Amino acid sequence: MYVARVPNRNSPPAILLRESFRKGKQVKNRTLANLSDWRPAQIDALRAVLKGQAVGPLDQAFTISQSIPHGHVAAVLGTLRNLELDSLLDPAPGRMRDLVAALIVSRVLEPASKLATARALHPDLCAHSLNADLQLGAVSEKDLYQAMDWLLERQGRIEQALAQRHLHDGALVLYDLSSTYFEGRHCPLAKLGHSRDDKKDKLQIVFGLLTDVRGCPVAVEVFEGNTNDATTVARQITKLRERFQLSQVVLVGDRGTLTSARLREDFPADLGVRWITALRANQIQPLLETEAVQLSLLDQRDLVEVEHPDFPNERLVVCHNPLLAEERARKRQDLLGATERELNKIVAATQRAKRPLRGQNHIGLRVGKVLGRYKMAKHFSIEITDAGFRFERKQQRIEDETNLDGFYVIRTNVAAEQLSSRQVVESYKRLCQVEQAFRCLKTVDLEVRPIYHWTPNRVRAHLLLCMLAYYVEWRLREKLAPLLFQDHDPAGAQAQRTSPVAPAQRSPAAVRKARRKQTDDGLPVHSFTTLLRHLATICLNHITPTLPNIPAFVMLTQPSELQQRAFDLLGVKLTL
Repeated sequence: MYVARVPNRNSPPAILLRESFRKGKQVKNRTLANLSDWRPAQIDALRAVLKGQAVGPLDQAFTISQSIPHGHVAAVLGTLRNLELDSLLDPAPGRMRDLVAALIVSRVLEPASKLATARALHPDLCAHSLNADLQLGAVSEKDLYQAMDWLLERQGRIEQALAQRHLHDGALVLYDLSSTYFEGRHCPLAKLGHSRDDKKDKLQIVFGLLTDVRGCPVAVEVFEGNTNDATTVARQITKLRERFQLSQVVLVGDRGTLTSARLREDFPADLGVRWITALRANQIQPLLETEAVQLSLLDQRDLVEVEHPDFPNERLVVCHNPLLAEERARKRQDLLGATERELNKIVAATQRAKRPLRGQNHIGLRVGKVLGRYKMAKHFSIEITDAGFRFERKQQRIEDETNLDGFYVIRTNVAAEQLSSRQVVESYKRLCQVEQAFRCLKTVDLEVRPIYHWTPNRVRAHLLLCMLAYYVEWRLREKLAPLLFQDHDPAGAQAQRTSPVAPAQRSPAAVRKARRKQTDDGLPVHSFTTLLRHLATICLNHITPTLPNIPAFVMLTQPSELQQRAFDLLGVKLTL
């Protein structure tokens, strides 16, 4: 900015505050204010300030009336707009669309209840600049709940649009389920079931996630808390074929989801949906004991493809990982030792002189707690009487299970011309991408749990909202990977891996970045959470000059080199 003196014919010259800017290759000027009525001393003082010269005590020349965190909002909201997610929610701009965008961005920035989110969006609180960026005005908790209802009505269209972006005929589709606990007792979806959060006393909600082969989320569905994982598969097939209009896909699911019964009933040969899954442990041992599998072949290589009459029209890829075998053997011995120590305490309690433990029911209750905690009941023979208790290891069973350590079998009906044995194993291991999505959804990033909503539709809207927030976060992580501890060189990581059975390796660039705690160009490396916090230090500063007749103005904090690099990677322009 500069002060210009412009001749005005026979009138006094105009004193203008101007700003120069570049448009393409041209340098242009625009007038910010007319200072013609200022006194000469004021104009000279402003000129000095613009030149960086001191005019009296600088700390008394201006006051900062407000600083609103803005950088993290600009990064997340800019990414949402680059993804055209706002247009995907609804092509027509409107308040409801903006409120849903605010909910998605708030979930990435700072997960909270709808009441806390409404307070953070209040224009007087100014917890961040999101309200001003979206021009929301006054926002109440009721407004946010109405926005959730508005969002749920569009779930089918939103998921169909995401499927068109990320899925195509012949694509690999990853599917897995998780559960989360529910606070309260009044939601029909909340049931007692298997808790993956170690909250066995809480009611549960089950939800399934469909993603593309990279783990980018496409669709989410909520089920009752006591739903068996395998029973949800048929609905996903219907969704892929009828709603997403995919005639040929390969569905990848774990052994608990794509069971033998589901494969027989839900995947007829003419359906056009192929599958990749794995055998259960009780199916692997009989297979390895037959002549179909020559275990000697696995001495030279770690995977071999076989056929077996019990699995007609299927390809079985037998894999052996020595490191996995070693880890499972170690863990089993630790659990056996811990179980024996606790059981010996019960034996001692039945033999003590003073108030010995008596009664089959009382002894059995304590034994059951120990066996349930360590999941080792299958490896011990137990004998309980009214007056005593004894146990011993089932050594033969332990040895039989040890012989299976490190072995797993991938099964598929995908033709060899479409996927090789190596590619089948790689495809199954991509399920770790869905597990990463569940970690982000359920832990410190998006905090889908616990759920407090009482009505089924509000629960569904909450899960859809969290999935869309993860959709934005997934892209943020992908773009910001060079500044994060995660591996930013997939090709380098793949080159380090000699076989799909071998443990995954980080690329040399990622190892170097993690060891030095900085990038190759000297920038500090962050986690996703700490990088967002660092971007939040870029503020909208409302400045009021103490000199008379100088209007208040807003200045943006000058970004650091790291912050500017983050915005460059995201393709987001940092502006007021």
